[in-house]
Amino acid sequence: MSDPLSEVVRLLTPRAAFANIISGKGSWAVHYSEYGKPSFCIVLEGKALLSVDGNEAITISAGDFVLLPTTPAFTISSFTPATPVHMNPHRVAGSTAELRYGEQQGHPDMRSLGGAFLFDCANPELLVSLLPKVVHVPGSMRLSQLVQMVAEESSDQKPGSEFMLSRLVELLLVEAMRSASAGSAPPGLLRGLGDERLARSLKQMHEQIERSWTVAQLARIAALSRSAFFERFTRMVGMAPMEYLLAWRMEIAKELLQNSDLTVSEVAERVGYGSSSTFSVAFSRHVGQPPSQFARTTLATPRNITHRGGAVGSTGTSTALR
Repeated sequence: MSDPLSEVVRLLTPRAAFANIISGKGSWAVHYSEYGKPSFCIVLEGKALLSVDGNEAITISAGDFVLLPTTPAFTISSFTPATPVHMNPHRVAGSTAELRYGEQQGHPDMRSLGGAFLFDCANPELLVSLLPKVVHVPGSMRLSQLVQMVAEESSDQKPGSEFMLSRLVELLLVEAMRSASAGSAPPGLLRGLGDERLARSLKQMHEQIERSWTVAQLARIAALSRSAFFERFTRMVGMAPMEYLLAWRMEIAKELLQNSDLTVSEVAERVGYGSSSTFSVAFSRHVGQPPSQFARTTLATPRNITHRGGAVGSTGTSTALR
């Protein structure tokens, strides 16, 4: 059985880089330029304004969790006007010290715990495109507990911390996605899973990726007419059903070529192609290189892979939503 949310997280193979305390007092504002890697924070005390470029400003309060899968440019500030201090996220990447904005003395008006993590998959673009630009989950005790554990593991560095961090971040992502799929997520996988009828079809597609699906078959699973299913799927998920199926098959194929000893013909069969030649043509068109070349290139490039059974070599730093 293959659950779509679990599969997205597994293919992303996330690993935490660090987590640290961020606080502010008085009138303050900080603008970070685009970073491109995922970050998150949980508000511990007080509240602040978060303005992600291209989105309306939102109030984040104690207990709120925020995930930015690609961390575009954003501004975090107090509610009183202040000239933003411009920060380059690349220059502060890897810091674990507390960051204080505004007045440096006294108890802060806002205190949060922010962190960042990396995706170890070779090409996370499709997977990240299925997620909202901003995931905002108000008052989540479960996410608060997970983020606190991430902070403890990243600061203590006890034996086994790499494995613990990779598992904790996986749990954190799944919990955040669950919350987003239940709300008004933008077009993407989460919005599709939030639609009861489309969720049935999506789960079947993931469970039987090798099956020769048709739009009519998927529509029947969703208890919709073919045209209604096609329109609803495209509107909710952001791409047509067969386009989504092809893209997902290519993601599975890339993982198998990277992390298994299967031949190209065996991979082709696993993802629903009757011949290796047909698969090679589709893979080359979608990925930009033949599967055999993709496998060789991946093997020749040292990477940190978090396997299903454990974490291997997970080191590195990133920047946080801070």
